[in-house]
Amino acid sequence: MSNDCEMKPFSESCEQNKAPILAVIAPLFRDCRSVLEIGSGTGQHAVHFAAHLPHLLWHTSDMAENHPGINLWLAEAALPNTRPPLALDVLRDPWPDLAVDAVFSANTTHIMGWLAVEALFAGIGKLLHQNGLFVLYGPFNYAGQYTSESNARFDQWLKMRDPYSGIRDVDDLKRLAVAAGMTLLHDVEMPVNNRTLVWWKG
Repeated sequence: MSNDCEMKPFSESCEQNKAPILAVIAPLFRDCRSVLEIGSGTGQHAVHFAAHLPHLLWHTSDMAENHPGINLWLAEAALPNTRPPLALDVLRDPWPDLAVDAVFSANTTHIMGWLAVEALFAGIGKLLHQNGLFVLYGPFNYAGQYTSESNARFDQWLKMRDPYSGIRDVDDLKRLAVAAGMTLLHDVEMPVNNRTLVWWKG
């Protein structure tokens, strides 16, 4: 007989960064009612954040191949404020017709190709209503420079795996955000050379 705990996908980075991320998003999402997570991955973030933010309805989403793992985490946690994953490939799938106050995404823009990053920001700009928030966690560059040697090595590894991926420059993301009607409100330093960028929809 199989054990669901053994079957669930597991990300060590999610386990390590969930508490620091929660410390940032908890005050940001205090007055929010619903959030869409883009790129829910294993589902670990969704269950951790939803458990600690019970006032929020947490919508998960990802490419279809990741849905079974997300569903295992959601089923085990059995939280009343999580929703099954929506199919969302930002380049191919129609965006969900949701009324959300915020969008959250972690460790996605350096995995995506640039066309997908453009589609991500454009889609979020259309989805969010006025005063909505987009919270983006991950490694980022500034003025074309890496913030650490480990990030430079990570970027090299990403590009060897997929030449269209790579750590994105905050200035480039700012331009996409402005085109989507969003302004950078906060840039928060996080552990292990990561950042949390908080965008506001005007």
